[in-house]
Amino acid sequence: MMMTVEINCDMGEGYGLYKLANDEELMGFITAANVACGFHASDPVIMHKTVLLAQQYGVKVGAHPSYPDKQGFGRRFIELSCEELRSDLIYQIGALKGFLETLNMPLNHIKPHGALYGRAAVDEDTANVLCDVALKFKVPVYGMSGTVLERACRQHEVEFVAEFYADLDYGDKGQLIITREHHHIDPEQVREKMERVLHDGTVSSINGVVIPVTVQSICIHSDTPNAKEIGLAVSQTVNNYQHNKSVL
Repeated sequence: MMMTVEINCDMGEGYGLYKLANDEELMGFITAANVACGFHASDPVIMHKTVLLAQQYGVKVGAHPSYPDKQGFGRRFIELSCEELRSDLIYQIGALKGFLETLNMPLNHIKPHGALYGRAAVDEDTANVLCDVALKFKVPVYGMSGTVLERACRQHEVEFVAEFYADLDYGDKGQLIITREHHHIDPEQVREKMERVLHDGTVSSINGVVIPVTVQSICIHSDTPNAKEIGLAVSQTVNNYQHNKSVL
């Protein structure tokens, strides 16, 4: 049976009157939305609107929790005890789940944001806390393959969804290169990158090192300046790949 490749996107990342991206223009290209839960971005009104928008487009919703870092957009490491991190995660995910339940929608997954995502990939304590919380909410965790987080999920028997980033570069050891701001990306380069990872399971680092990757879900970012073009390129490439596989 052919495995379906998902497309996910970080969404709801505004605050009050401030709007970071146009989520609606991307909803038609994705299958799962990672909704900000208030610690790096979003607020109750934005969370509610984002969940309603996902329901309208038939998109699954997962929680996108962060370190408490609005000013740094969750891209700075915050020193927390395991108890503090666990409570912060339950608080954020529980808030989003409340909106989902009012619309009879399930919580689909948990995907940590920014610095928390990077920390969970290399730190056992952080990864174990994430797994513990995922078990409480009975949902999978999204993350990068070959990381401490993936190993922790296996140990805790938490479903792990390996994701690949269409709009970020990779370092020589397979690590993501995360910038404070996302810049314009050539959609044709994204198509070539996606075709390679889907067919060969590899990506080139910024220095040309060939890195093997596992991909079950592909992430795009709503705050990339030409996010709609990137979303279209990824969606078309994935659809063509899955169509060709289905007819073989």
